[in-house]
Amino acid sequence: MTPHEFADLKAGLDQLKDSGFAGGAALATLVRTRGPVFRRPGTRMLVHGDGRVVRGLSAGCPEADIVERAREVIGAGQARLLRYDREHGYDALLELGCGGEMEVLLEPLEGPQDLRFADAAAQCLETRSDATLMTVFASQGRCMPRPRRLLWNRSLVLDELEDPRGADAVLSQGLSGAAGSGTRLDEVRIGESRVQVLVERLQAPLRLLLVGIGSTTLALAGLARGLGWSVQLVDHRDDTQPPLPAGASLLRSGAEQLERHLRFDLRTAVVVMTHNLERDLEYLRVLRRQPLLYLGAVGSRDRAEKMRHEICDSLTPLSAPAGLDIGSETPEEIALAIAAEIQGAVHGRGGGRLSAGAGPIH
Repeated sequence: MTPHEFADLKAGLDQLKDSGFAGGAALATLVRTRGPVFRRPGTRMLVHGDGRVVRGLSAGCPEADIVERAREVIGAGQARLLRYDREHGYDALLELGCGGEMEVLLEPLEGPQDLRFADAAAQCLETRSDATLMTVFASQGRCMPRPRRLLWNRSLVLDELEDPRGADAVLSQGLSGAAGSGTRLDEVRIGESRVQVLVERLQAPLRLLLVGIGSTTLALAGLARGLGWSVQLVDHRDDTQPPLPAGASLLRSGAEQLERHLRFDLRTAVVVMTHNLERDLEYLRVLRRQPLLYLGAVGSRDRAEKMRHEICDSLTPLSAPAGLDIGSETPEEIALAIAAEIQGAVHGRGGGRLSAGAGPIH
């Protein structure tokens, strides 16, 4: 589940709580996949009792069937595992042109206690620190009446197992062999039983810092907000009042004050485009010392070469000219090229045509 999806899901869960859980709801979580499917384990969908959906599992999944089963789970008050394979509902996948197999956990949401994991995860992500969520949902291959979760963020911040020996076993396996930014399914022995655990690494939202105000900056800010990124623009002037996209913020700061105002991390991407070479270099000399996901600058190839020469010892390699080579000319097209390069950096991808490759697309 991406940070953007988590934010939408959390908003839906908050609304459910504010309504007093009127009409009931169920949470669908993709826990296992095999073959070609459209999403990865960890993807979630909130289903209200009236059939309304928050964050679908994607058009390629049997969502209509999941919604119907969600109503049954709401009525029964117990979790259930849905299997879509050759023996269980395989036709639902074939009809949608998928052909893969998947397993979905459906759990009823009846009160605030069922949302504790989401509240705890949100608190971790607000501090921009990664967390590991472990969902124990089956024992000996049979779905548990309610899943139990552990949340680790430098220490154990949520324990729903209420079994110290079991929690130690799940944590020991869940935190060993780093899951990276992905999700995996573990089987853990607790006494004489084997439990199935979905292990997920939750990451803070991608933060985009845009240095300089201009048409390309504003176009990129709007596009980034649509992707769910946190966006902050930086301008050295005190008299600017740009039309910021909803949710974006403005920091008035010169290069020399930047480190006092901001904390940088490996989920932060920065693009410098003040359209003044000396000012760009002032900011880049500060930014080169920071741990960043991505550092980019806009300009001609000659200008970019001067920048690289000046900050050749940058902790984060400078991408200049910033963006993928897709023939961009307008501010909107340039913004698209830069956003695509940053998205590639998030997943360690260099860009290119999907049709030219042979590996998995996710």
